Amino acid sequence: MELPGNVPTGAPVRGLVIDLGGTVEVDGVPLPGALEAIRLLRRQRKRLLFLSNSTTEPRTRLLERLRSHGLDLGADELLTPPAAAARLLASRGSPACLFVVREEIQSEFAGIPGDEDRPDYVVIGDIGERWDYPLMSRLFRLVMSGAKLLALHKGRYWETQEGLALDIGAFIAGIEYATGIRAEVVGKPSSAYFEEAVAALGLPIADVIAIGDDVDSDIGGAQAVGLRGVLVRTGKYRDDFAARSPVKPWRVINSVADLPRLLGIG
Repeated sequence: MELPGNVPTGAPVRGLVIDLGGTVEVDGVPLPGALEAIRLLRRQRKRLLFLSNSTTEPRTRLLERLRSHGLDLGADELLTPPAAAARLLASRGSPACLFVVREEIQSEFAGIPGDEDRPDYVVIGDIGERWDYPLMSRLFRLVMSGAKLLALHKGRYWETQEGLALDIGAFIAGIEYATGIRAEVVGKPSSAYFEEAVAALGLPIADVIAIGDDVDSDIGGAQAVGLRGVLVRTGKYRDDFAARSPVKPWRVINSVADLPRLLGIG
């Protein structure tokens, strides 16, 4: 499979942008061989950046959980949409926001004022089964009245122990359709999110690859900024989804456990 753009497919791999949910773990449980592969990559001095799309737990808790699995993960090696959104809002003068997010991640937005009635921004993350018509109608009215729409990500679906589950992208798309206003997306598949990840690695794009289980969000988002994308057949991966997608990965492997072999390591 050919990589779009001008990035040489034979360029050395010095850094990796690695998705978490469905790639390294499912519902907080590490996938077979994933941790061992990551440790091997570390021993080979590869630079790693974990790019989560999770909006269900604060970054500090996610770091603690990953470390409890034995991953020696530095705070600068993990990017999450809530933390990125908080930085973005702070850079814009901390505008008043209505936060449609789980209570667990409210702490990520400390210092950003809330406004239930006339917010400058409506910030949307994962709220589980709290979605209903009254809420959607309220958000519709706020956006129609001038509030900007900020989506922590725009995922279509995600993988659970019970199978695929609908993600917040469907609700974001509904508000966009009704209002005619496009949301600003912080997490995947936003190009800015992948560019922030590459900047954190401090490497040229040509030296970095991205790994994920979502052909459109993980691989499409990565390749849109010039990264080589490696699709894994775990998590939300489905053969028919990958076949229908216009996105063509640089490589497809069975799982993240196969990364070292792909890179000729050990």
